[in-house]
Amino acid sequence: MIEIPKDPHALEAQEVLKSLESSENGLGQDEVEKRRKTYGYNELPDPEKKPTWLIFVKQFKSQMVYILLIAAGISYLVQNHIDVYVILAIILINALIGFIQEYKAEGALDALKNLLVPQCKVLRSGKLQTISSKDLVPGDIIVLEEGDIFPADARIIYHKNARATEASLTGESVPVEKDSKILERNIPLGDKKNMVWKSTYLSGGSVRAVVTGTGLKTQIGEITSSLRTIEPKKTIFQIKSDKLAKQMALIAIGSAIILFFVAYFFQDIEIGEILLISIAALVSAIPEGLPAVLSIVLAVGSYRMSKKNAIIREISATESLGSVSTIITDKTGTLTQNTMNITKVWMPETNDVQVTGEGWKSEGEFHGDDGDLVAIEEIFEIAAHCHNSSIELNEKGQHQVTGDPTEAAFLVLGQKAGKSKELKILDDVPFNSELKFRSTLVEKENKKIRFYLGAPESILSRSAFTSGENNEQTTLTEEKKGEIEEKINTWSKDSLRVLALAKKEEGNEDETDEGLEFVGLVGMLDPPRAGVHEAVNSCHQAGIRVIMATGDHAETALSIGKKVGIVRTDRERVYTDDQLSKMDEGAFDAAVRDADIFSRLSPKMKLKIAKSLQNQGELVAMTGDGVNDAPALKQANIGIAMGIMGTDVAKDASMMVLADDNFATIVKAVEQGRIVFNNARRTSFFLLATNFAEIFTLIIAISLGMAMPLTATQILWINLITDGFCDKGLALEQGQGNELNFPPVDPDENILNRTILPFLLINSLIMTTLAITAFLHYLPQGIDKARTMVFITMAFSQLFNALNMRNLKGSSFKLGIFSNKWLNYALLISVLIQVIIIQLPFFANLFKFKPVPMDQFLLWIVLSSLVFWVTELYKYYKFGRKNALQVQQS
Repeated sequence: MIEIPKDPHALEAQEVLKSLESSENGLGQDEVEKRRKTYGYNELPDPEKKPTWLIFVKQFKSQMVYILLIAAGISYLVQNHIDVYVILAIILINALIGFIQEYKAEGALDALKNLLVPQCKVLRSGKLQTISSKDLVPGDIIVLEEGDIFPADARIIYHKNARATEASLTGESVPVEKDSKILERNIPLGDKKNMVWKSTYLSGGSVRAVVTGTGLKTQIGEITSSLRTIEPKKTIFQIKSDKLAKQMALIAIGSAIILFFVAYFFQDIEIGEILLISIAALVSAIPEGLPAVLSIVLAVGSYRMSKKNAIIREISATESLGSVSTIITDKTGTLTQNTMNITKVWMPETNDVQVTGEGWKSEGEFHGDDGDLVAIEEIFEIAAHCHNSSIELNEKGQHQVTGDPTEAAFLVLGQKAGKSKELKILDDVPFNSELKFRSTLVEKENKKIRFYLGAPESILSRSAFTSGENNEQTTLTEEKKGEIEEKINTWSKDSLRVLALAKKEEGNEDETDEGLEFVGLVGMLDPPRAGVHEAVNSCHQAGIRVIMATGDHAETALSIGKKVGIVRTDRERVYTDDQLSKMDEGAFDAAVRDADIFSRLSPKMKLKIAKSLQNQGELVAMTGDGVNDAPALKQANIGIAMGIMGTDVAKDASMMVLADDNFATIVKAVEQGRIVFNNARRTSFFLLATNFAEIFTLIIAISLGMAMPLTATQILWINLITDGFCDKGLALEQGQGNELNFPPVDPDENILNRTILPFLLINSLIMTTLAITAFLHYLPQGIDKARTMVFITMAFSQLFNALNMRNLKGSSFKLGIFSNKWLNYALLISVLIQVIIIQLPFFANLFKFKPVPMDQFLLWIVLSSLVFWVTELYKYYKFGRKNALQVQQS
C-alpha cells in the first residue's frame, strides 16, 4: 500500500508524487485497478437514500390511515367485526400499493442520477483522458480548466492564473488565488493555497494536480456525516398540489358533515353507525392516493424526458416546463452541430484560402493561390500550438473531443496542414471570458513568442502591427483595420464564426497583452442541427418565444437565426452587449421585448435579459454551459445546462441537463411538461368527480328517508378499486400529440378549476339517479340485494368515467380507446375483482353481497356506461362543434 502524505501542502510537489509512487505522466491502468481495490471508488454515500423498511413504514404515517383506524375502532365497538377485518385489509393493501410505487419511484430517480455522472480529465500513462470522477484513485494526475469542479482533494503541481471558489467548504465567497509553493504545516484549511478540495471549483485559470484524497478521505467527505439537509423551498408544482389537497379536504369534510347531520335528522340510525358511515364517506371523498399519483405523474414525466435526452435534476421542474413562455438559448452546439469546421483562412495581403474536410477528421485540402498557401503557414503554426484540446476515437468509433471544441477545430486545422506541437511550450493561458482570448508562449529559434487566439474585436483592439509582404512586420494602419473589419463582416454574413490570430515576441520589459502583431482570420462553419428549424416552429406554434443569446458576431448570429427560424418578419434586428449596456431601463426592456437575437453577450448581460423578461411576466427557460452562466441559470425559472460541453458548475446551477446539447430536446421536454400538467389534472378530476358522486348519492338517499344504499366497507372497497388502479393508469397517459398547439400553461393556473364543474354535475346526476333507481327496484328483494346492485352501478360508472378523463377537451375515441395499455390493464383487473367479490360466496358473504344473474349484471353495466356516453355528448357539444366550425371558417 502506498503512503499518502498526511500534510501534502507542507511538501514539495515532487515529494508528494514520490510518496504516492506517481509521476507527472500519471498512473498506468494496472496500478489504477490495484489502488481502486484498496481505496474504493471516489464517491460519497448518498444521504437521501431511504432504507426499504422505512419506505414501507412511511405508508402508515398518514391522516387517511388514522381515519381508517378510527373507523375500524368504531366498527369494533358496534360489534361489526367483518368491517374491522376488511378495513384493516384495505389499510394493508393501500400501504403495499404505496410502498411499491414509492420504491419504484426511488429506483427511477436513482437511475436518473446515474445519467448525471460527473466526469474529469486525467493523465494516465501520459495520455489525456476523460473518465468518470468516481474512478479516480490517489496518485492520479487531474487536469482542470475554468469552470471545472475539483473531483477530489489534490496537491497542485502546475497552475496558471488559478483561482478557486471554496465557499462550499470554507465559507469564503471570494475566489482564492492558488499556487504550487510549499507551505507551513500547521495552517488553516483556507490558507492551504497549494491544495484543491473536492466539490469546490476552479473559477479561473488552469491547474494540474496529483490526487491525495478520494471519497470519504477528502475534506468534504470527513464532514459529510455532520451536514444537515436544508429544506428546499416549494416549487410551483408543490404549491399547486398543496392547494389541490386543501381544496379536496374542504370538499370532503364539508360533505361528511352534511351527511352526518342529514342521517342524524332523517334516519333512525344509531349514532355509532352514523359516525361510521360519515367517516367512511370522508375517506371516500378524500382521495388518499392523490400524493402517490402526483408523484407517479412527475416520476414518469422525468423518466420519459430522460429517454428524450432531457435529464431532470429537480423533479418538480417536470411540470414547470409546461409553463415556459420564453426560451433563451445559446447558438453553438445547441442550435448548431458544434462540429466547428474551419472552412476559410485569410491573412492581410492574401486572398481567401478554402479548407475542405468534415467534422473532426484530420483529412482535408487547402485551395488557393500558391503564394497565399505559403503565406498562411504562420496561421497553421499558431493553430497547432495555441489550444489545449485532444481528439480520440471512442469505443463506438466516434470522435470524442476533450477540451473546448473551438480549440479542437484549430488542432484539426494544424493536422490538416501537417503541423503538431513541435515547439517547446513555456506557458499556456486558457480562454478568459472577460478578455475573450487565450494565449500560448512558445520557444522558437531562441526567442519567446506568445501566440494569441480569440474574438476578432478583442485581438484587433490590442494589435499595433500586422504582417506585410514576405511576412514582414508593418504598422497596422486604420485603413488596414478597416479592411480586416470588412472581411469579418463579410464572413459573418455567410454564417461563419470568425476568430483572429496574433503573436508577440516577449522580452524582459514588455509582457503585457498589448502591441500584438495581427496575423490573420479563420472562418468556422457550425451548421444548424437537423430538426432545429422544426423545433423552433413548434415553439412559435405553442406560443413560446425563442431568443438566441450568443457570444458570436451579430451578422453570424442573425444569419443562423434566419436559417433556424428564430428571426421572424419585422423582427430582423440584433442588439450587442455594448448597445444594451448604454440603454436606460425603459429602452432596455423595449429592446428585450422587440428583438430575438442578442450577440456578443457577456454572462452578466444574459442575467439582466432574464430578469427583464421575468419582470415582464415571462416564465423563462435558459441554456448555459460556462461557469459564468451559473447566475443566469439560477435566475431563470428553468436553468438548462449542456450535458456534453457544459461545465460542472453550470450543471449544478441548473434544473435540467441536456444529454445531447440539442435545442430540439428542450422542446420535447416542454411538451412532456404540458403532458405532466394534463395528467395531474385528469387524475385529480377523476378522483374528485367519482368521489363527489359517491357522497352526493349518499346524501340524496338519506335525505329521501331511504336506508343507507352502501355500507362503510362497500364504500371503502369501491374507492380501493377505482382510486387504486384507474388513477394510476390515467397518470401514465402518453399525451395527445397536440400539446404544442396551445399556449403555455399559466403558472398561476390551479390543477383544480371551474372546468371540472360539468364533469361533477354529469357524474353526480347520472350515478345518483342510477344508484337510487337500482336501490328502489331491488329493495323488495332485500337490503343486501339492493346494496349489491348499487355497488355494481357505482363501481362500473366510475370505471367508465376513467375513460372519459383520458381526453378532457375532446372525444376519448380520438385517442384510440385501447391506446393506454396501463389503463386497460387497470380496468380489466378492476372488472375481474368486482365480479369475483360479488359472485364468489366467500367474498360475497364478507361484503354482504347477494348473487346477481349474469343478464342483470350486464344490464346494469350497460346502464352505468351512460356516464361515458353523456359526457362524450357534452364534450362534442363543447369542443367538437367549435373545432368543426373553425375548420369550416378556415
